[in-house]
Amino acid sequence: MTKILFICHGNICRSPMAEFMLRHFVAQAGRTAEFEIASAAVSAEEIGNALYPPAKRKLREKGIPFTSHAARQVIRADYDYYDHIICMDRSNLRLLRYRIGDDDQGKVSLMMSWINDQMVNARDVADPWYTGDFEATYSDLLQGCQAILEQL
Repeated sequence: MTKILFICHGNICRSPMAEFMLRHFVAQAGRTAEFEIASAAVSAEEIGNALYPPAKRKLREKGIPFTSHAARQVIRADYDYYDHIICMDRSNLRLLRYRIGDDDQGKVSLMMSWINDQMVNARDVADPWYTGDFEATYSDLLQGCQAILEQL
């Protein structure tokens, strides 16, 4: 089983959207038994909070099912447990290193690097917290999730 953990700043927008989207695409492909998918935050700001309402609206609009969600912060044990830890942006990468230490096993990547297979040139997933543009975020996550599913 491949275990994937998506990471964003607060775990109320991008990372849970990616979690629910990839779960949906995996189920559609008949591969549910092959994956364990979760999400977490690098910050403690939103711990316990639900999926942000505009994120819920976008998932509903796109026909992506979701369940209840409570934001949680990534811990060191997550690094040992998950096979892939996928961050939404470079800020998440920096803050993740403070939480878990060095990525000595090569488990950490940027979401958009799954599309072009290059961490150096990978751009950040659009952050709807600042822009309110959940469509741009959905589009980025869709591309990333499709690439992950193709590669794993």
